[in-house]
Amino acid sequence: MTITRRDLLAGSAAGSVAWALSQIGSRAIAAPLPREVEVAVIGAGAAGIAAARRIAAAGRKVVVIEASSAIGGRCVTDTAAFDMPFDRGARWLYNTDSSAIAKLAQGAGMDMYPAPRGQRIRIGRRNARAGEAEDFLATLVRANRAMGDAVRGKADMAAASGLPKDLGVWAGTTDFLLGAYATGKDLNDISALELVTMAQHDNPSACRQGLGALIAKLGEGLPLVLSTPVTRIAWSARDAQIETAAGTLTAKAVIMTASTNALLSGKVKFTPDLPKRQQDAASKLTLGSYDHIALELPGNPLGLSRDDVVIEQSSDRATGFLLANLGGSSLCQVDVAGSFGAELSARGEAAMVAFAMEWLTKLFGADVKSVVKRTTATRWNDMPYVYGAMSAAVPGGLGARKALMEPLGSLFFAGEAAHETQWGTVGGAWESGERAAEAALRKIGALKPEASAQAKPAKTRRKSAPRAEAEPVTRGGRGLFWPR
Repeated sequence: MTITRRDLLAGSAAGSVAWALSQIGSRAIAAPLPREVEVAVIGAGAAGIAAARRIAAAGRKVVVIEASSAIGGRCVTDTAAFDMPFDRGARWLYNTDSSAIAKLAQGAGMDMYPAPRGQRIRIGRRNARAGEAEDFLATLVRANRAMGDAVRGKADMAAASGLPKDLGVWAGTTDFLLGAYATGKDLNDISALELVTMAQHDNPSACRQGLGALIAKLGEGLPLVLSTPVTRIAWSARDAQIETAAGTLTAKAVIMTASTNALLSGKVKFTPDLPKRQQDAASKLTLGSYDHIALELPGNPLGLSRDDVVIEQSSDRATGFLLANLGGSSLCQVDVAGSFGAELSARGEAAMVAFAMEWLTKLFGADVKSVVKRTTATRWNDMPYVYGAMSAAVPGGLGARKALMEPLGSLFFAGEAAHETQWGTVGGAWESGERAAEAALRKIGALKPEASAQAKPAKTRRKSAPRAEAEPVTRGGRGLFWPR
């Protein structure tokens, strides 16, 4: 029996330092660092590109300053490792019918396609039977509702504290899918209230050329200064001085899109220091761990179909999520996340590949080691200027996103962490960039003032609890089977 769903993968990990980031082509304008602009955008990920496009569309002078050598941030498409584009970072876009990025992709000549629908559940070396799969889905429904009930009208708590104590053989799988796989953190480390308020993820799709390639495409025509880390931002109510190794520029407004872990790393100094409110907000929104391990397996030794999805009935944290035969190719991708994923990533790429092969052999009995060809593994936690996958609020951290979004004179924040309901998603990062751009344009007098323009959350559908149905089984709500 396969379980179908409307929720899809998109946020996962990125690439190692050794991999050449310059693989991603872009016809963005290679601009020298100007001495003065109206708005400076720090970071060329989805939020930064969205912000810069909005400011440029308003006819205002903007520049994007990127520390790495490529556009995309946590959207990275590798075109060299395999005979097909491989997204080392985020892969899926949600709510495609209303997604601004998906609409732009069509106009840019990029091909969007819907995510696969079916998943298999492995119990040892066999697929789960119909009754077992239905029991698993019912367990997820019960766990989902229990976490919501545990914090309804009450103080926040760790999501794990709201789980029923009698999940039985599905306890490990439930913990993995609701926690590590969906957010990059174990349920013990996640705010239950934040999970409850997460926006619904429906109608997911991917870009055939790669999501990283799409973000790079959308950056074409923008003035970018690449390979130029910002070292200090001296901000005030009037303007800001931005210091880099290539020189200093003055801007009337600055939009900072760095990840929360990058902000906390101290690589960028602020003068004056960021207020304690913003520092505390970032510390409550640290990034989880999420990585891809890609294996080229010619001859289909696992006996799976195109874009087959496989999870296992796991008894501990050492588990993964399989996306097999990507696009009909021989490329298989094992995703690892949470505390186990972080521990595995810290051991290096060789250990990650070895785990993936052992895990697949355990589930399918196939001699993967004898047929595997090219391999690669992402290690987002060690990626310079990022240091993790996607943000997830710690228990008690629900209000941190709103605090992070508050403007500080000439300084504005954007990124997936700066979205109250679409956090951890490319769509959330893009929308936060557009919102920060609107606030910056108001700051410089390019738009009429509007109260709370920066902090006003977008209208998004709240998630609904999943429901059990006759086969095929479908569910709405957050991505139990697929995270960002």
